[in-house]
Formats: sequence, structure tokens, C-alpha cells
Amino acid sequence: MDDMPGYMRYCLNTGKLVFLAILVSGGIVLQVLACALYNNWWPMLSAITYVLLPMPLLFFAGSDGSSMFSESDNNWVNIAKFLTGASTLGGIAIPSILKHAGVIGWAAFAMELSSFFVFVLAILCYLGMSEEDSYYSML
Repeated sequence: MDDMPGYMRYCLNTGKLVFLAILVSGGIVLQVLACALYNNWWPMLSAITYVLLPMPLLFFAGSDGSSMFSESDNNWVNIAKFLTGASTLGGIAIPSILKHAGVIGWAAFAMELSSFFVFVLAILCYLGMSEEDSYYSML
């Protein structure tokens, strides 16, 4: 990829950004559809976990995203990992509890879980893109 002209790399990075935007938009649409189609807005409760998910990383781990994937003796980074895992678990647990209580139906439950997995896919794609960009900046 080093022999590519700069405009070609820019075009590829723009395509990746568009793909990320489509994934996030699809997750939001699935989240809203799970509520609007069945006239039951309780599934929107799991959207709170999507808002709370990056907060421990921002407050405790700082701007260095690599600290999340490495062994750390820093207690604040370990707390951030724990709280991020707990809020990620909440993204699956809240729809499961609502389904078990009979508040939402199977279709809304399936849309909620698919929305969660689309968001997870978007996060993984973003992490892959950021690692790739840091590789090119080192060259």
C-alpha cells in the first residue's frame, strides 16, 4: 500500500469512514425500530448502556486506546476495563431481562440483540481502522 498515490489512500479511508457511519446508523435504526414497530419503548432502556460504554474509557484510561489491550499495573485502567465490561454486559442483559419479564416480544428482543451486535461490529471496525492508521503513521 506504500506505492499507492495519496489520493487513492484518502479515497479508501473515506470509504472506511462511510462504512462505519452506515454501521452506526443501522444500529440506531434497529434500536428505534425495536421500539416503534411494537409501540413499546422499554427496549430503548438498553440505549443507556451505549451512552455509558465509553465513559470509563474516557475518564480512567485516557486517550491511549492501546492500554485496553495490554497488561497494566495501573489500577485505574483495570477499573476502566471492569466498568466497560459491565456496561457491555448490560447491553445484552437489559433486553434479556425485559424479554424474560414479558415486557417485550421475541421480535423486539431479536432487533435489540442485532442492534447490539451491529454496534459491536462498528466498534471493532473502528479499532481496526485506528490500528491501521497508527501503522501508517509510523512509516
